[in-house]
Order: sequence, then structure tokens, then C-alpha cells
Amino acid sequence: MSAPFPDTPAPALCGPLRKPHQMLAEQTYDGHLSIHDDKTAEDLGLRAGPIEGPTHFSQFDPLLVQLFGQAWFESGCISSHYQNMVVEGEEVRAFVQPPAGSEKLVRIWAEKKDGTPVLTGTASIGEVSDTVHEIPQRIAKLRPAIGLVINRDLKVGQRGAAKETIAMGFDQHLGGHYPFTLASKLKVITEPSPWYTPEGGTASPWGRAIIPIEMISVLLGSTIDKADFRARRPAVGLFAGQQIRLLKGPLFVGQAYDLEREIIALSESARTESCWMRTQVFEAGTRTLVAEMILNSATLKASYADYDKDARELGLVK
Repeated sequence: MSAPFPDTPAPALCGPLRKPHQMLAEQTYDGHLSIHDDKTAEDLGLRAGPIEGPTHFSQFDPLLVQLFGQAWFESGCISSHYQNMVVEGEEVRAFVQPPAGSEKLVRIWAEKKDGTPVLTGTASIGEVSDTVHEIPQRIAKLRPAIGLVINRDLKVGQRGAAKETIAMGFDQHLGGHYPFTLASKLKVITEPSPWYTPEGGTASPWGRAIIPIEMISVLLGSTIDKADFRARRPAVGLFAGQQIRLLKGPLFVGQAYDLEREIIALSESARTESCWMRTQVFEAGTRTLVAEMILNSATLKASYADYDKDARELGLVK
């Protein structure tokens, strides 16, 4: 059996500096480019199009495999609040706080080379209560949203409108939301592993290639339009927080999965409105739950041209 990250020193709870690649410059949804496009980002007051948050998850994988072994890919949970955006060329380092004794939950964080925080969160394996993780704790502290404009047509408890069955092949194009393939990602992923490849996957503990945890976000996001969670548009969004939990992992390249989605919270801040969505992943054609993701999809108020007008019409401002 091969090792997943053979070049990682041990023990290492502080990873090396990496320069993650921007893969979403050509991402489109609702007929327009996303915040990952440089001009779109600059129009909204940002330096450049940011790198997608879950890209940074890969930098934690070698550290968490050292702590937890292959169980990380079978029952691991990573739960993260994104703090500051990273653009192409910036260097990022991942950190894991060692567990106390035999605990299966650890704190994680990532920083830029100059110490700027990138994300903060938790990671665990096994049957750890979901309530101790970063994202559920943040949801529990939310106040009821009473002034929604962009997301005013959405409801907590609303479920996806259509059945979604998905799979990810090495050379499969996944549509406008993710204009790249798994093969192209593996050429630039910050932490390459033979277990992710067609050649090395056969030597993994499961005898086949596994989907990198950061790419589970891509897999589950590629068909999101089918859920028909209709916010007011056009507007530009970004990921503000995310949790990926494996229950009967890993997920495999080329295997089909059924998805079910539900809105579990709605919230707002001074600059954004957020839709918190849970996506459950089942083995296709069964009720075997293998993974789930919670995503805080935040929409920038300033990107919705009719925000002020609609807010006045709704009686939210004078």
C-alpha cells in the first residue's frame, strides 16, 4: 500500500508555505462572471479575483493524515470560517493544534506569509458531535434575519426542487460553475497524492482513486442550479464558511452519488446576505449517507443593483 503524502515530514503540525492556484477566473453563473474574475472583483472594491476558500483544505490533509491516519479520508470533518481572501501569487500556510490526549477534535487555521488570517475552524474524525464544530457553532449564534432583500424569497427548511445525481471523472467538465476538470486540478493541487490519481489510486487502501476533499466542494457545487434556490439576481456571491464531513468515505472518482439539499439558516451582515445550505450525499440509488456539506453562501449587497430600491419598497429603509 502506498503512502498518501510521502514527502511530508513527521511530526508536522505546521505545513509549508504554498501558492494555491486560481482555477475560477472563467467561472460563470446567471449569465455573468463571478467574484473570481479580476474585473468583477475590482468593481466590488477587491484587489483581484480571490481563490476559492475550499482550495485551502488540501493544505490540511497531510497534517490531519499524520494525526488520524487513513480515517481522515473515511470519517473526517473539516469546518471552516473564511476570514480573508487570498489572490494568485500569495503564500499560505496551514496549522493544526495537536489534540489533547486521545481527543478526535482539533483546532485548525491558515495564515498568509505575513501572518494575515485566512481561515479558522475545526477538524475531527469519527463520531464527534456536530455541535462542537466551527460552522454549527456559528449557526447557533445567528439572530433571525428580518431585513432580507436578495434572499427574501428563500425559506429555512426549503428543500431542493429536483433530484441530483452526480459523478466526477478525471476528464469530466462540470459546467460553468467549475470550468476545469479533476485532471487539471491535480496538476496544480497544493498537496499532490498518488491516491488521487488513476495510476496510484489502485494502491490506496480502497483500491481506487479518491476525490480530494477540496474537490468534494466542486462536485457538490456543480449542479446547485437544479436545487432552484432562487435569490434576487443578478448578484455576486462568495463562500463565507464551509463544512465537509465524511461519514462513509472517501468519495471515489467515477462513482455516482445522489444529492439532497436543504436551507438550514438565513442571515445577514452589513455587507452580505447569507444562505446556509446543507447538502447530503448518498450512494446513488440507495439511502446510504456517505457525506454532507454545510455551505454559507454569502451574496454581496453592493453587487445587486436594485438593493436600495427593493429595500425601500419592502419598508426596510426610509
